[in-house]
Amino acid sequence: MKLLSAVIICILFYLHPTFSQNSPIISEEFIYGDALFEESNAATIVETDSGLVVAWYGIPEEKYNNVEIWLSRKEGGNWTDPIPIANGIQNTGESHPTWHPVLYQVPGRHLLLFYKVGPNSAEWWGMLKKSKDSGQTWRKAYRLPEDILGPISNKPILLPDSTLICPSSTEHNGWKVHFESSTDWGRTWAITAPINDKKHQIIQPSILRHPNDRLQALCRSKSGYILSSWSEDGGKSWSEPTSTGLPNPNAGIDAVTLKNGMQLLVYNHSHKQKNKSKGNRSPLNISISDDGIHWKAALILDKEKGEYSSPAVIQDSQGLVHIVYTWNRQKIKHVVIDPSKLKSKMIENEVWPH
Repeated sequence: MKLLSAVIICILFYLHPTFSQNSPIISEEFIYGDALFEESNAATIVETDSGLVVAWYGIPEEKYNNVEIWLSRKEGGNWTDPIPIANGIQNTGESHPTWHPVLYQVPGRHLLLFYKVGPNSAEWWGMLKKSKDSGQTWRKAYRLPEDILGPISNKPILLPDSTLICPSSTEHNGWKVHFESSTDWGRTWAITAPINDKKHQIIQPSILRHPNDRLQALCRSKSGYILSSWSEDGGKSWSEPTSTGLPNPNAGIDAVTLKNGMQLLVYNHSHKQKNKSKGNRSPLNISISDDGIHWKAALILDKEKGEYSSPAVIQDSQGLVHIVYTWNRQKIKHVVIDPSKLKSKMIENEVWPH
Protein backbone atom coordinates (compact mmCIF):
# COMPACT_ATOMS: atom_id res chain seq x y z
CA MET A 1 0.00 0.00 0.00
CA LYS A 2 2.82 2.38 0.90
CA LEU A 3 4.61 1.50 -2.35
CA LEU A 4 1.43 2.19 -4.36
CA SER A 5 0.97 5.53 -2.62
CA ALA A 6 4.56 6.47 -3.38
CA VAL A 7 4.11 5.56 -7.05
CA ILE A 8 0.94 7.67 -7.28
CA ILE A 9 2.67 10.65 -5.68
CA CYS A 10 5.58 10.36 -8.13
CA ILE A 11 3.21 10.18 -11.11
CA LEU A 12 1.26 13.22 -9.94
CA PHE A 13 4.51 15.07 -9.32
CA TYR A 14 5.82 14.54 -12.83
CA LEU A 15 2.43 15.20 -14.44
CA HIS A 16 2.03 18.49 -12.58
CA PRO A 17 2.73 21.27 -15.12
CA THR A 18 4.78 23.25 -12.65
CA PHE A 19 7.30 20.44 -12.37
CA SER A 20 7.43 19.15 -15.94
CA GLN A 21 10.88 18.41 -17.31
CA ASN A 22 10.72 21.51 -19.47
CA SER A 23 9.56 23.80 -16.68
CA PRO A 24 12.09 26.33 -15.36
CA ILE A 25 10.72 25.80 -11.84
CA ILE A 26 12.87 23.29 -9.96
CA SER A 27 11.13 23.57 -6.60
CA GLU A 28 8.79 25.75 -4.56
CA GLU A 29 8.16 25.63 -0.84
CA PHE A 30 7.25 27.67 2.22
CA ILE A 31 10.13 28.63 4.50
CA TYR A 32 8.20 27.72 7.65
CA GLY A 33 4.93 26.21 8.85
CA ASP A 34 3.43 27.49 12.10
CA ALA A 35 5.05 30.63 13.49
CA LEU A 36 4.96 32.98 16.46
CA PHE A 37 3.78 35.88 14.32
CA GLU A 38 0.52 36.59 12.53
CA GLU A 39 1.90 38.22 9.38
CA SER A 40 5.20 38.24 7.52
CA ASN A 41 6.62 40.43 4.77
CA ALA A 42 9.67 41.81 2.97
CA ALA A 43 11.89 38.73 2.82
CA THR A 44 15.55 38.90 1.80
CA ILE A 45 17.74 36.01 0.64
CA VAL A 46 21.50 35.49 0.39
CA GLU A 47 23.91 32.64 -0.35
CA THR A 48 26.65 32.11 2.23
CA ASP A 49 29.49 29.58 2.44
CA SER A 50 27.16 27.48 4.60
CA GLY A 51 24.13 27.74 2.31
CA LEU A 52 21.07 29.91 1.85
CA VAL A 53 19.85 32.32 4.51
CA VAL A 54 16.47 34.11 4.47
CA ALA A 55 15.20 36.89 6.77
CA TRP A 56 11.92 38.85 6.95
CA TYR A 57 9.89 40.84 9.42
CA GLY A 58 7.10 39.18 11.39
CA ILE A 59 4.13 40.97 12.90
CA PRO A 60 2.52 39.49 16.03
CA GLU A 61 -1.25 39.84 16.13
CA GLU A 62 -2.13 43.47 16.94
CA LYS A 63 1.32 44.08 18.47
CA TYR A 64 3.04 46.34 16.00
CA ASN A 65 5.61 47.56 18.53
CA ASN A 66 6.89 43.98 18.72
CA VAL A 67 7.58 43.53 15.02
CA GLU A 68 10.89 41.64 14.82
CA ILE A 69 13.31 40.42 12.18
CA TRP A 70 13.22 36.62 11.81
CA LEU A 71 15.73 34.32 10.12
CA SER A 72 15.91 30.79 8.75
CA ARG A 73 18.86 28.88 7.24
CA LYS A 74 18.82 26.01 4.75
CA GLU A 75 20.50 23.00 6.37
CA GLY A 76 20.56 19.49 4.94
CA GLY A 77 17.87 20.34 2.44
CA ASN A 78 15.50 21.77 5.06
CA TRP A 79 14.83 25.21 6.47
CA THR A 80 15.59 25.70 10.16
CA ASP A 81 12.83 26.91 12.45
CA PRO A 82 12.57 30.72 12.33
CA ILE A 83 14.37 32.58 15.10
CA PRO A 84 14.16 36.30 15.96
CA ILE A 85 17.48 38.07 15.38
CA ALA A 86 16.65 41.79 15.73
CA ASN A 87 14.13 43.93 17.55
CA GLY A 88 13.49 47.59 18.22
CA ILE A 89 13.83 47.66 22.01
CA GLN A 90 15.66 50.84 23.03
CA ASN A 91 17.92 51.48 26.02
CA THR A 92 15.04 53.42 27.59
CA GLY A 93 12.84 50.33 27.42
CA GLU A 94 10.70 51.81 24.69
CA SER A 95 9.97 49.41 21.84
CA HIS A 96 9.67 50.19 18.13
CA PRO A 97 8.91 47.85 15.24
CA THR A 98 11.67 46.67 12.90
CA TRP A 99 11.27 46.67 9.11
CA HIS A 100 12.68 45.59 5.73
CA PRO A 101 15.76 43.46 6.45
CA VAL A 102 18.40 43.18 3.71
CA LEU A 103 21.11 40.51 3.88
CA TYR A 104 24.47 40.86 2.16
CA GLN A 105 27.38 38.42 2.25
CA VAL A 106 30.72 40.21 2.18
CA PRO A 107 32.99 37.98 0.05
CA GLY A 108 35.09 35.85 2.40
CA ARG A 109 34.02 37.86 5.43
CA HIS A 110 30.93 38.82 7.46
CA LEU A 111 27.28 38.37 6.69
CA LEU A 112 25.65 41.80 7.00
CA LEU A 113 22.08 42.45 8.10
CA PHE A 114 20.67 45.89 7.36
CA TYR A 115 17.26 46.77 8.76
CA LYS A 116 15.14 49.73 9.85
CA VAL A 117 13.71 50.67 13.26
CA GLY A 118 10.95 53.19 13.88
CA PRO A 119 7.21 53.68 14.14
CA ASN A 120 6.75 53.98 10.36
CA SER A 121 8.59 54.40 7.05
CA ALA A 122 8.67 58.19 7.36
CA GLU A 123 10.41 58.10 10.77
CA TRP A 124 12.56 54.98 10.78
CA TRP A 125 16.37 54.87 10.99
CA GLY A 126 19.00 52.44 9.69
CA MET A 127 20.61 49.66 11.71
CA LEU A 128 23.39 47.17 10.92
CA LYS A 129 24.59 43.99 12.57
CA LYS A 130 27.14 41.36 11.51
CA SER A 131 27.57 37.60 11.72
CA LYS A 132 30.77 35.57 11.35
CA ASP A 133 29.00 32.19 11.05
CA SER A 134 26.41 32.61 8.28
CA GLY A 135 23.71 33.93 10.57
CA GLN A 136 23.93 31.42 13.43
CA THR A 137 25.07 34.11 15.88
CA TRP A 138 25.16 37.91 15.60
CA ARG A 139 27.18 40.76 17.01
CA LYS A 140 25.39 43.63 18.72
CA ALA A 141 23.61 45.91 16.26
CA TYR A 142 24.59 49.53 15.84
CA ARG A 143 22.81 52.50 14.40
CA LEU A 144 23.97 53.83 11.04
CA PRO A 145 25.00 57.51 10.76
CA GLU A 146 22.29 60.14 10.52
CA ASP A 147 20.63 60.21 7.07
CA ILE A 148 22.06 56.75 6.24
CA LEU A 149 19.35 54.10 6.06
CA GLY A 150 21.23 51.32 4.28
CA PRO A 151 19.61 49.37 1.43
CA ILE A 152 15.93 50.10 1.90
CA SER A 153 14.46 46.93 0.47
CA ASN A 154 16.73 45.34 -2.15
CA LYS A 155 20.27 43.99 -2.06
CA PRO A 156 23.45 46.10 -2.45
CA ILE A 157 25.95 45.50 -5.25
CA LEU A 158 29.74 45.42 -4.99
CA LEU A 159 31.75 47.35 -7.59
CA PRO A 160 35.18 46.16 -8.84
CA ASP A 161 36.88 48.79 -6.64
CA SER A 162 35.21 47.24 -3.52
CA THR A 163 32.63 50.02 -3.19
CA LEU A 164 29.37 48.67 -1.81
CA ILE A 165 26.41 50.56 -3.28
CA CYS A 166 23.14 50.41 -1.38
CA PRO A 167 19.88 51.30 -3.19
CA SER A 168 17.88 53.42 -0.76
CA SER A 169 14.94 55.80 -0.50
CA THR A 170 12.99 58.05 1.86
CA GLU A 171 9.28 58.73 2.38
CA HIS A 172 9.17 61.67 4.79
CA ASN A 173 9.07 64.44 2.16
CA GLY A 174 7.58 62.72 -0.83
CA TRP A 175 8.99 59.48 -2.20
CA LYS A 176 12.64 59.94 -3.18
CA VAL A 177 15.38 57.54 -4.24
CA HIS A 178 19.05 57.99 -3.38
CA PHE A 179 22.13 55.77 -3.12
CA GLU A 180 24.53 55.17 -0.25
CA SER A 181 28.02 53.74 -0.61
CA SER A 182 30.72 52.39 1.67
CA THR A 183 34.29 51.25 1.00
CA ASP A 184 34.84 49.73 4.46
CA TRP A 185 31.79 47.46 4.85
CA GLY A 186 29.59 49.94 6.63
CA ARG A 187 31.92 51.85 8.92
CA THR A 188 31.90 55.07 6.85
CA TRP A 189 29.47 56.22 4.20
CA ALA A 190 28.87 58.55 1.26
CA ILE A 191 25.40 59.50 0.04
CA THR A 192 24.06 60.90 -3.22
CA ALA A 193 21.40 63.54 -3.59
CA PRO A 194 17.91 62.26 -4.47
CA ILE A 195 17.71 61.26 -8.13
CA ASN A 196 14.11 62.48 -8.44
CA ASP A 197 11.93 65.37 -7.37
CA LYS A 198 8.28 65.25 -6.31
CA LYS A 199 7.28 64.88 -9.95
CA HIS A 200 8.41 61.24 -9.80
CA GLN A 201 7.28 59.45 -6.64
CA ILE A 202 9.64 56.47 -6.40
CA ILE A 203 11.14 54.23 -3.70
CA GLN A 204 12.84 50.85 -3.17
CA PRO A 205 15.26 50.77 -6.14
CA SER A 206 16.97 47.63 -7.39
CA ILE A 207 20.33 47.86 -9.19
CA LEU A 208 21.30 46.09 -12.42
CA ARG A 209 24.74 45.89 -14.03
CA HIS A 210 25.39 46.58 -17.72
CA PRO A 211 28.46 46.49 -19.99
CA ASN A 212 31.05 49.27 -19.70
CA ASP A 213 30.32 49.63 -15.96
CA ARG A 214 26.89 51.18 -16.53
CA LEU A 215 24.33 50.75 -13.77
CA GLN A 216 20.55 50.82 -13.97
CA ALA A 217 18.06 51.35 -11.15
CA LEU A 218 14.51 50.03 -11.41
CA CYS A 219 12.10 51.64 -8.95
CA ARG A 220 8.68 51.12 -7.43
CA SER A 221 6.49 54.13 -8.11
CA LYS A 222 3.11 55.78 -7.58
CA SER A 223 2.81 56.54 -11.29
CA GLY A 224 1.48 53.12 -12.25
CA TYR A 225 4.74 52.05 -13.92
CA ILE A 226 8.19 50.82 -12.98
CA LEU A 227 10.66 53.69 -13.47
CA SER A 228 14.26 53.41 -14.61
CA SER A 229 17.37 55.53 -14.07
CA TRP A 230 20.95 55.10 -15.36
CA SER A 231 24.42 55.83 -14.00
CA GLU A 232 27.57 56.15 -16.12
CA ASP A 233 29.98 56.86 -13.24
CA GLY A 234 29.66 53.99 -10.78
CA GLY A 235 26.54 55.24 -9.03
CA LYS A 236 27.75 58.75 -8.19
CA SER A 237 25.14 60.42 -10.41
CA TRP A 238 21.95 59.20 -12.06
CA SER A 239 19.73 60.20 -14.97
CA GLU A 240 16.19 61.51 -14.58
CA PRO A 241 13.84 58.55 -14.03
CA THR A 242 11.71 57.47 -16.99
CA SER A 243 9.00 54.85 -17.41
CA THR A 244 9.91 51.32 -18.50
CA GLY A 245 6.36 50.76 -19.73
CA LEU A 246 6.02 47.87 -17.27
CA PRO A 247 3.05 48.31 -14.91
CA ASN A 248 3.56 48.77 -11.18
CA PRO A 249 0.55 48.70 -8.81
CA ASN A 250 2.53 50.54 -6.12
CA ALA A 251 4.23 47.30 -5.05
CA GLY A 252 7.76 46.15 -4.37
CA ILE A 253 10.00 44.75 -7.10
CA ASP A 254 13.46 43.20 -7.32
CA ALA A 255 15.86 42.40 -10.13
CA VAL A 256 19.22 40.75 -10.73
CA THR A 257 21.82 40.68 -13.48
CA LEU A 258 22.54 37.04 -14.30
CA LYS A 259 26.00 35.67 -15.03
CA ASN A 260 25.23 35.52 -18.76
CA GLY A 261 24.36 39.25 -18.78
CA MET A 262 20.60 38.76 -18.95
CA GLN A 263 18.49 41.00 -16.71
CA LEU A 264 15.76 39.31 -14.66
CA LEU A 265 12.93 41.24 -12.99
CA VAL A 266 10.34 39.99 -10.47
CA TYR A 267 7.24 42.17 -10.11
CA ASN A 268 3.44 42.30 -10.22
CA HIS A 269 2.39 42.73 -13.84
CA SER A 270 -0.85 44.47 -12.87
CA HIS A 271 -2.13 47.99 -12.83
CA LYS A 272 -2.75 50.52 -10.11
CA GLN A 273 -6.45 50.60 -9.27
CA LYS A 274 -8.29 53.86 -9.85
CA ASN A 275 -8.88 55.93 -6.71
CA LYS A 276 -6.81 53.48 -4.62
CA SER A 277 -3.27 53.92 -3.32
CA LYS A 278 -2.36 50.34 -4.19
CA GLY A 279 -3.27 47.96 -6.99
CA ASN A 280 -3.68 44.25 -7.45
CA ARG A 281 -0.67 42.30 -6.17
CA SER A 282 -1.48 39.25 -8.23
CA PRO A 283 -0.12 37.86 -10.47
CA LEU A 284 3.57 37.83 -9.54
CA ASN A 285 5.69 37.68 -12.69
CA ILE A 286 9.17 37.31 -14.12
CA SER A 287 10.29 39.30 -17.14
CA ILE A 288 13.72 39.17 -18.77
CA SER A 289 15.69 41.59 -20.89
CA ASP A 290 18.98 41.77 -22.78
CA ASP A 291 19.35 45.52 -22.35
CA GLY A 292 17.14 46.62 -19.43
CA ILE A 293 14.92 48.49 -21.89
CA HIS A 294 13.01 45.87 -23.87
CA TRP A 295 11.36 43.33 -21.58
CA LYS A 296 9.86 39.93 -22.36
CA ALA A 297 7.35 37.90 -20.36
CA ALA A 298 9.01 34.75 -19.02
CA LEU A 299 7.08 33.16 -16.13
CA ILE A 300 4.13 33.59 -13.77
CA LEU A 301 5.03 32.59 -10.22
CA ASP A 302 1.56 32.98 -8.66
CA LYS A 303 -1.68 34.12 -10.26
CA GLU A 304 -4.52 33.05 -7.96
CA LYS A 305 -6.58 35.63 -6.10
CA GLY A 306 -4.53 36.97 -3.20
CA GLU A 307 -1.38 38.96 -2.49
CA TYR A 308 2.01 37.84 -3.82
CA SER A 309 4.43 40.65 -3.24
CA SER A 310 7.74 42.06 -1.99
CA PRO A 311 10.01 39.70 -3.95
CA ALA A 312 13.76 39.28 -3.51
CA VAL A 313 15.89 37.50 -6.11
CA ILE A 314 19.48 36.23 -6.36
CA GLN A 315 21.49 33.87 -8.55
CA ASP A 316 23.55 31.31 -6.64
CA SER A 317 27.05 29.99 -7.31
CA GLN A 318 25.59 27.09 -9.33
CA GLY A 319 23.67 29.45 -11.62
CA LEU A 320 20.21 28.78 -10.20
CA VAL A 321 17.84 31.66 -9.44
CA HIS A 322 16.24 31.87 -5.99
CA ILE A 323 13.18 34.00 -5.33
CA VAL A 324 11.46 34.61 -2.01
CA TYR A 325 8.25 36.58 -1.66
CA THR A 326 5.29 37.31 0.59
CA TRP A 327 2.49 34.79 0.14
CA ASN A 328 -0.85 36.28 1.22
CA ARG A 329 0.90 38.09 4.10
CA GLN A 330 0.94 34.72 5.91
CA LYS A 331 4.02 32.90 4.65
CA ILE A 332 7.35 33.40 2.90
CA LYS A 333 7.56 31.32 -0.27
CA HIS A 334 10.83 30.16 -1.86
CA VAL A 335 11.03 29.26 -5.55
CA VAL A 336 14.10 27.86 -7.33
CA ILE A 337 14.39 28.43 -11.09
CA ASP A 338 16.69 27.22 -13.83
CA PRO A 339 17.09 30.40 -15.89
CA SER A 340 18.30 28.46 -18.94
CA LYS A 341 14.77 27.06 -19.31
CA LEU A 342 12.97 30.41 -19.29
CA LYS A 343 11.06 30.93 -22.52
CA SER A 344 10.04 34.48 -23.24
CA LYS A 345 7.51 36.38 -25.32
CA MET A 346 7.35 40.06 -26.08
CA ILE A 347 4.95 41.98 -23.88
CA GLU A 348 2.54 43.66 -26.25
CA ASN A 349 0.24 46.50 -25.25
CA GLU A 350 1.08 45.76 -21.63
CA VAL A 351 -0.90 42.52 -21.83
CA TRP A 352 0.87 39.53 -20.28
CA PRO A 353 0.80 36.60 -22.72
CA HIS A 354 -0.41 33.40 -21.05
